Amino acid sequence: MLVLAIDTALAACSVAVLDTGRGGIAGRESEPMARGQAEVLMPMVARVMRAAAVDFAALDRIAVTVGPGSFTGLRVGIAAARGIALAAGKPAVGLSTLAAYAAPHIAADDTAPVVAAIDARHSQVYLQVFGPAGRTLVAPRLASLAEAVRAADGASRIVGNAAALIAASSPPARPPAAIDARAAPDIDWVAQLGAAAPEGQAPPKPLYLRAPDAQPQDAARLPRR
Repeated sequence: MLVLAIDTALAACSVAVLDTGRGGIAGRESEPMARGQAEVLMPMVARVMRAAAVDFAALDRIAVTVGPGSFTGLRVGIAAARGIALAAGKPAVGLSTLAAYAAPHIAADDTAPVVAAIDARHSQVYLQVFGPAGRTLVAPRLASLAEAVRAADGASRIVGNAAALIAASSPPARPPAAIDARAAPDIDWVAQLGAAAPEGQAPPKPLYLRAPDAQPQDAARLPRR
């Protein structure tokens, strides 16, 4: 299976091509960035496809992170994935950013819980808790930092860009065994999850978990005549 993976959900613009027939990643590129993915993404896709020596028509599917994450970043990645899928006549699948963070840790040891958390600001996080065998114990949700600390109590691993924040607020007597606080998921695992995703999914759409911070300015509206 050939999978083109895209991630622009958080603080990176990342692309990879997974070739399961050849046993791994055929090409990848990742650049740290908090904004500006719209200008960088499509040239990056072209470079990675050339490096992997893969034509768009040969792809089996396109995988993209759908959130939670940056509102603008999510729209950039999802629009690109859906556009490529439409042009190539291939399916596009959406993947949770939280699941992408947790995937390598579950693959390494699926007997211990994993808490995945993304900084939502204002003392809030996007949270998901995975149990043995990767089973979801707490579904993706917006939670206060205090709620996240309680959910992580007793968990051996905390991952995501809010991992250090939760660990620092956790009881000193019960620190996590491992903290993975990278700024964005590993694009290789986005590709792996994309290959494993079930067929027949609906086209990817953003997983926001909360309303945008920006709100219409009613006071600035002109009166109707």
